[in-house]
Amino acid sequence: MPIIDPLIIFLLTGVVSMSAALSAGAINKLSEEDKPALARTRNGMVAIVMLGNIAALTLVFSAAYGFVNLEWWIALLCVFISFPVVHVIVIQQVLGEFKALMLMSPLVVLSIPILYLYW
Repeated sequence: MPIIDPLIIFLLTGVVSMSAALSAGAINKLSEEDKPALARTRNGMVAIVMLGNIAALTLVFSAAYGFVNLEWWIALLCVFISFPVVHVIVIQQVLGEFKALMLMSPLVVLSIPILYLYW
């Protein structure tokens, strides 16, 4: 298995997880007429909430990985400042909430075994 710096693993998995979780939350808060077609159905909304929950759990896993393998203040600052700022300023502006969720969700699922293997 190739050696990857823990900072790179933490940053990538954290940004992806935070972006997916924030996107799911933003879609959930939209009014019914502003929601995408998938979110207007009951099953679609359940899927979006589940994707957000998986992303939030992966973010907690990523934060724990960061606290164990990095200095505590790096993980803390990234989780509360850097990751949300990257999502709001870059990802949300470029992709929008629904596209960001659909792009980040497979990356969140890919992040889980990466975090587990490199722990």
